[in-house]
Amino acid sequence: MMKTLVAYFSHNKENYFNGTIQSIEVGNTQVVAEKLQNMLKADIYQIQPLHEYPEKYDECTARAKEELNKDERPKIMNRVPHMEDYDRIYLGFPNWWGTMPMCVWTFLESYDLKGKKIYPFCTHEGSGMGNSVNDLKKLCSQSIIKHALAIRGSQVNQSDNKLKEWIEEE
Repeated sequence: MMKTLVAYFSHNKENYFNGTIQSIEVGNTQVVAEKLQNMLKADIYQIQPLHEYPEKYDECTARAKEELNKDERPKIMNRVPHMEDYDRIYLGFPNWWGTMPMCVWTFLESYDLKGKKIYPFCTHEGSGMGNSVNDLKKLCSQSIIKHALAIRGSQVNQSDNKLKEWIEEE
């Protein structure tokens, strides 16, 4: 029996929406991850960095850019118990500077993901998947990287049909 995990990192402070900065209580990627969890009847896991990212949008993006430029691997607080039990991983993240946040890299490098199917999805406000799929293929070269899905952060609440179509592609 195939077991599915929805693993995600989400930022729930200031975010960029259609040209403006807005504060949100639930991160866009979390909204999508929870929808997927319900649709797939999957387990869910939130990637939690040891040190939170700043609340202010400009400060957060500056920290994200610095981590990317330095190729940092921020520590994360928690681990998935029994990762070996999962066959499919739906991996969600915001697109930060054209790729996955570096704490997602830390997450991926923390496990043996050989042979696992990874379904990447990201939230963005105009940059789509960026280079994240190519980075994911390099980072998880022995995994099976499936078709990715990019959803605009400003449209996550209306994404049910798009998510269902994506799931049915499998």
